[in-house]
This record gives sequence, structure tokens and C-alpha cells, in this order.
Amino acid sequence: NAVAGSARLRSRPGVHSELSSRSSAGMLPVVAGLLLAIVTGGRGSAAGDPESSAGSRFVCTSLPLDAVGAGCPLPPVPMQGGALPPEEELKATVLQLRETVLQQKETIGSQREAIRELTGKLSRCEGTDGKSGTGTWKKELGKGKDTMGDLPRDPAQVIDQLSRTMQTLKDRLESLEHQLRANVSYAALPNDLREMLQRRLGDLERQLLSKVAELEDEKSLLHNETSAHRQKTETALNALLERVSELEKGSSAFKSPDEFKVSLPLRTNYLYGKIKKTLPELYAFTVCLWLRSSASPGIGTPFSYAVPGQANEIVLIEWGNNPIELLINDKVAQLPLFISDGKWHHICITWTTRDGMWEAFQDGEKLGTGENLAPWHPIKPGGVLILGQEQDTVGGRFDATQAFVGEMSQFNIWDRVLKAEDIMNIANCSTNMPGNIIPWVDNNVDVFGGATKWPVETCEERLLDL
Repeated sequence: NAVAGSARLRSRPGVHSELSSRSSAGMLPVVAGLLLAIVTGGRGSAAGDPESSAGSRFVCTSLPLDAVGAGCPLPPVPMQGGALPPEEELKATVLQLRETVLQQKETIGSQREAIRELTGKLSRCEGTDGKSGTGTWKKELGKGKDTMGDLPRDPAQVIDQLSRTMQTLKDRLESLEHQLRANVSYAALPNDLREMLQRRLGDLERQLLSKVAELEDEKSLLHNETSAHRQKTETALNALLERVSELEKGSSAFKSPDEFKVSLPLRTNYLYGKIKKTLPELYAFTVCLWLRSSASPGIGTPFSYAVPGQANEIVLIEWGNNPIELLINDKVAQLPLFISDGKWHHICITWTTRDGMWEAFQDGEKLGTGENLAPWHPIKPGGVLILGQEQDTVGGRFDATQAFVGEMSQFNIWDRVLKAEDIMNIANCSTNMPGNIIPWVDNNVDVFGGATKWPVETCEERLLDL
């Protein structure tokens, strides 16, 4: 059999070359890959060169398969037609091939680590023109070559897949946005909340309209008040102009609003004057007035103040042959005043509820003082103040025998006890101090029953009459 086999082999002179060519052809892809890895390891350096670090740049080029033989020669194979017998030659060839296969296995095992490293470096390789190395692979892939299993896929496929992925992500994003809007509109703003907001907006609108209308009304009222005030001012100015005209013509009855006197010439029960203002509740007071009378017996009642339940709340009276008296809450104090000589006299009376203290001044001089006149009794408010008559009821039932006969002026009331020097200054005409409760002004005094108002002598003229 061995001889027959040798004969068959000998009869086929191309067997040795065929085996050699098949072995070489089968190893060419591996050797070509290793050559590619060694060539792309760096710019003219081996794969294990220290220059191929992580921050290095690499130049990648592909090599045609027919160029591998020049860079990686195969082990030598004995040529046919040698001196050895055919059996020995065939056996040597088989052993050599087996040894070559074992060497290639060892080489592949030792280069696996380098292949993995070079595969990672492929992503950072750049071509000789400075562009990404993948451009060369894309070019080769465009020609339909698939020389390595770990090369990138077709760029058209990658772009298509990325497009599909982006479209899928876009669809998911739109779905999430739509769901979010739906949740906000129906969860955050339910029907009850929407109705409540509408009602609240309606209320605010009504309030705003009401406020606008109110402002319009206030504007109208302000305009009306301004018009009324303007009219009133014009009326007052016209009255003053008329007054000035009368003064210029000399036909004026009074020189000023407080320079007048009330004349009560007869002892009757119907001549009197009335103060329009009333008194508040008082715990002290000062009453001052100028008067002139020569009636006999007694001058009568210069003034009286009556309140409901007490007709003699405050009364100043000289009746018959009795001395002049001050009544407070129907309690009596006799005053050392002498004013029935027919001359002008200035009299002042002070009183305080504390211990019922009183003082009497005539022509600026204090003539008497006393106490226990209605102590701790406040003067009641809201009564009627009459000039020239004594009241038995509030504002009426006058007695002619108690009526004042004569003239009076500058009747003023304060809600405190004036100092002695203030009373002196008023009496000697050095100061004009109207009362803060009842001042002597024309429009605050009405006259009835034939009583009249006349211009009064000046203060200096009254002093000369003393």
C-alpha cells in the first residue's frame, strides 16, 4: 500500500506544490491581518512600540492581499525533483506543514492582545490627509470589501438606524408632552377649580366696576361741593363788597361785627335778646360784659341761662332794693358790684365747680370773692341763654319787674377762669379777647319785642364815661 501510495504521489508531480500553495493560501488572510496590524501600529513603528500610547495619533492604511507575500515570506519548502525518495520527501513536507501550523497557532495566540489593542486604536487613527481613518474603511467598504470582522458597518446602515432611533425618541417625547398637557389641564385645573376662578374673576370685575362708579360719584359730589363752596364764597365776597360800600357811604349801622350794643329801653316782659349758641357742659366759666343802666329800683336781669329742670342754672340779677346776685343751680351769692349810676361799667364774674369758688370784677378790679356756690355741680348743656330777662321756664315766662333796663355790649363767655391780668387788659381796652364758648358777634344775637341793635361807643369812649 505504501508503494502504491508512493506511486500515486509520484504519478502526480504537482501534489507537493499544490499542498504548499493551499497551505500558503489558507494562511494568507491571517498573515495579511497581522501585517495590517503591524503596519497600522504607528508611523513606521511596531505594535509594541512605547510611542503608541493612549494619547498618540495613528495612521491607518489598508494593504492589498497580493502585497502580503513581499512583507511576510513563508517558510521555505523543498523544491520537487530533489535527491530524497518520494516517501521521505512527502513525509518531510507533512512534518514541515504541521510545524508551520503549530507556529502559526502560537503566533496567533501571542498576537491576540496586540489585535485587541490595535482594534481600539482604529477609532483614533487618522489617514495621511488628516481626516478620520474611518474614511479609508468607508471607501473600502463602499467597494464591497469586508476584510476584517470587527470593522464598522456600512455608514448608510448606521445613518438609517440612527435616523430611526431619533424618530422613535422624537415620537416618545411628543407623547410625553401631550400626556403632560393633558394631566395639567385636567388634573391641576378641574371643573370645580375652573368655575371657582371664573366666579372670582367675576366678583373682582364687579368690585372694580363698583369702585369706578363710587369714584365717579365722589367726583360728582366733589364738583358739586366745589361749586357750592364757590357760590358761597362769591356770596360772602358780594356781602363784604356791599358792606364796604355802605361803610364808604356812611350808612352802616355797625363799624364791625362785634362793635354793637343791644338796647332795652323799657321794663317789659317782651323786650329781650337771645344768644343763638348754647353752652356745653362746664366745670368752670368766666362771663364778661359792658353795661349801662340807671333803672330804679334795681337794674333787673342782664342775662339768664335755663336748662330743662332748672330755670336758674346761671342768673345775674339786681331786683328791687337787693344787691346784685349770682345764682348757680338756684344757689345764691351776693356780689359787691355797684352799676346803677347810668355809666358804662365792665363787669366780669368767674366760677369753678371746685369748692364753688367765685370772683367778681368791676372795671378790671376784683371787688369780691367767695366759695360754696353750688360746689361740685357742673353746668348742664343744651339750655337757652337770654339777654335782659329772667326765665321761669326754658326760654319763656318772663317777669317785667325783673327785666333789664339799659344797654349792654361785648357779652363773652369762656370755659375757664381767666387770670386777673387778662380781665384787667380787657377792661382797659388794651386787648380784645372774644369768648371761646360764646363770642360777641352780630350774627349770634337776635333781638325781640322792640329791642334794638345800635353802634356802640368805642372802648376808649366807654372808659371816659367811667
